[in-house]
Amino acid sequence: MTLTAVLDVVAGVLLLAGAVLSLIAAIGLLRFPDLLTRMHSATKPQVLGLLLVVLGLALRLREPSAIAILLLVAVFQMVTAPVASHMAGRASYRADQVRKDLLVADELSDALPRLEENRGAP
Repeated sequence: MTLTAVLDVVAGVLLLAGAVLSLIAAIGLLRFPDLLTRMHSATKPQVLGLLLVVLGLALRLREPSAIAILLLVAVFQMVTAPVASHMAGRASYRADQVRKDLLVADELSDALPRLEENRGAP
């Protein structure tokens, strides 16, 4: 078995694993009961799934220009998805759209009154 064949098999496994993780993220969006667990399900496996797909594509394509573009996709996904999820979670917490009975730890409730008092212009 040549090196090219081995890399193609590894790329196929990574692509399949990334697709399965993205499917798990989609199922989690439908099955979880509240906003915060849905956001966790949408962010964590989806980002890891995309990274596995990008790695599989990089192993399959093997061109420097394609790998550079895939690297940019991975970096932008790692930067934007967790930050966007975090900001959406804080906004939904402030709008009282979070089921507080499902929270294990609620560290934001202590800091929230202080934040509301010190906010500047709306």
